[in-house]
Amino acid sequence: MSTQSPPGPMRAELAVMGLTAGVLLLADQLSKALVASSIGLGEQVRILGDLVMLWHVRNTGAAFSLLQGGQLFFLVVTVLALALIVYFQRVFRGRGAMLHVVLGMILGGTLGNLVDRIRLGYVTDFISVGIGDLRWPTWNVADASLVLGIGALVVYLTFFEQPRREVGA
Repeated sequence: MSTQSPPGPMRAELAVMGLTAGVLLLADQLSKALVASSIGLGEQVRILGDLVMLWHVRNTGAAFSLLQGGQLFFLVVTVLALALIVYFQRVFRGRGAMLHVVLGMILGGTLGNLVDRIRLGYVTDFISVGIGDLRWPTWNVADASLVLGIGALVVYLTFFEQPRREVGA
């Protein structure tokens, strides 16, 4: 095993990914702490009339309150997701900082909800968007980071990733 540090461009990519993840993790945890300390559980505060509300809920499911219960299942899925992030980071070396920002978004979102699951046994959700009873499931900064990051990764892989050519083909 080598003790040499990674080359400059790889260190920069790791730094971009780590900084993005760190900023989003901090924003996620601070926003959840602020909501938990200022809005009672189940309480709703209107921000833009009925369209956007802060609504403090405890989510034992996946992103957007899907699949309630099953904490062990979600911890296993989180470990697999972290492994995939490491895999993609290695595969996408040298492809530019923006791709590593996207990986940082996914990493930050994954870690944000993981911290809640380990520390609290549930995830704090608080953003509710909709009209009347027609509402999107309540979510948080980590959920948004995950969904936007995965969406951007899918767009990149679908429209911008060049297929690898086999050697000798």
